[in-house]
Amino acid sequence: MLRLKILASVVPLLAAAVFARAEIGSVSHPCIALGDTSVELTSLFWTAGVHVAFTDDPAQATVRVQVTDNADVADFAVVDDGLGSDSDTCQAGPSTRLISIAAQPVDGGEVIYLSTEGPADYRIYVRSKTFSQREAAALIVGARGGRSHFQAASL
Repeated sequence: MLRLKILASVVPLLAAAVFARAEIGSVSHPCIALGDTSVELTSLFWTAGVHVAFTDDPAQATVRVQVTDNADVADFAVVDDGLGSDSDTCQAGPSTRLISIAAQPVDGGEVIYLSTEGPADYRIYVRSKTFSQREAAALIVGARGGRSHFQAASL
């Protein structure tokens, strides 16, 4: 009887561990490679080192990201043909930076105002079946730490 109780309590834990491992090890989340570092979105909030949130109020934003229709003027462009277009770009490893999109601003986290009009800290161009505009904005802000290269150069 004791074995049955132990088995009944261990099976849900094993199932949760398998699910969590599949979620953490998966590269199906939007990801970009920057040199030797990969920057990947994660849905597991507690594993992310960087948390970003979005706002509809430009006054509350710490970073402004403009969606542009011209890839030539974009600071960050995402163009792909969908799933499997470049599956080996990001490999999970010790140099992977995980980014999460929070529902509400997190202390110390960036708050992104995404619009089609300027002024902007970053300009993005997104034509993708796997990346949304929000995901692309979260990745570029998370990868750069919120400060655009223009801001960093002026400090």
